[in-house]
Amino acid sequence: MNTNRSFLVVDDHEVVRQGLKTILAEAHTGARLGEAQSAMEVWSYLRQHECDLVILDIHIPGTSGLEILKDLRQTYPNLPVLMLSAHSEDQYAMRVLKAGAAGFLAKSSASQELVQAVRKVLGGGKYISPALAEKLASNLDENRDKSPHELLSDREFQVLRLIASGKTPTEIAEALSLSVKTISTFRTRILAKVGMRNSAELTHYAIENGLLD
Repeated sequence: MNTNRSFLVVDDHEVVRQGLKTILAEAHTGARLGEAQSAMEVWSYLRQHECDLVILDIHIPGTSGLEILKDLRQTYPNLPVLMLSAHSEDQYAMRVLKAGAAGFLAKSSASQELVQAVRKVLGGGKYISPALAEKLASNLDENRDKSPHELLSDREFQVLRLIASGKTPTEIAEALSLSVKTISTFRTRILAKVGMRNSAELTHYAIENGLLD
């Protein structure tokens, strides 16, 4: 297929970027294939090139794919974004779709599924896996009780995962480019929302609910 499409692949791992570009090149002969590994590189590329689709990893150092997605929706509202993640669909898919993503795909998916997802998004549709479609349908039940972590904001959820992974407040602050005081405030809000007393209980909760990698 020769469509002269233009793609931007955003991931902090070079091997992943090259793998995605190879799959796209085979499916879209002659396409322009840009790449970025940080938010700064994303904005630099988009200022210089037109783009038909951004393929964005949810984990980007110094920020998060969710934050980049939200900024893209504000600045380039007509630019579709397909989110990729090594995390389970259960933990992130709903969040990225609500934030305006055109689709969500697990990194463990076969290359053919990526091709199908890209084709559907380029056609103006949204891509979700059959398993995710079933979960979305079940979530239509307004009486369904939400898990405590589903009440967290995207940033709070990100901080929760970092706390549970054993990161110190200083390490989390550096990773998210925030102050240690801000991280402490997030921790206090998270504990209140999930009804727990300390980081040890948060870690136990995260493990029990499969919130860690």
